[in-house]
Amino acid sequence: MRWWEWLIGAGAALLVAWAALIVVLVAATPNGPLFSEALRLLPDLLRLLRRLAADRTLPRGVRIRLALLMAYLAIPIDLIPDFIPVLGYADDAIIVTLVLRGTVRRAGLPAVRAHWPGTDDGFTALCRLTGLTSNHPHNPDNPASRH
Repeated sequence: MRWWEWLIGAGAALLVAWAALIVVLVAATPNGPLFSEALRLLPDLLRLLRRLAADRTLPRGVRIRLALLMAYLAIPIDLIPDFIPVLGYADDAIIVTLVLRGTVRRAGLPAVRAHWPGTDDGFTALCRLTGLTSNHPHNPDNPASRH
């Protein structure tokens, strides 16, 4: 096989993988109020990521993942460019969700709650968006908050 045939094959494989990623992101994109809620939480979420990455009590692997996530969010080159409506930010939202879920598994939800800079309602919304279980006192699903 010639080098240019290999290059064309690799390019075609990358194009197919990118198209598959777009299909997955379209299917996973939050819609309606859930998406607008995610956009409202963005400033608090960015502060949360910075605070968690700086917390020396968290495992090093968690802090490294959070630092890499912040670098990914800061770099203007994304898997899907941000100028594409809805999908441009969906890849960022999905990656943030996956990293936060991993952070909670390794560090615990109380660590995330301790660093949350926003309101209790915002934290409840964060938990709903990421599929995490909120154990803070103002959560109606928390058995400890029922008297």
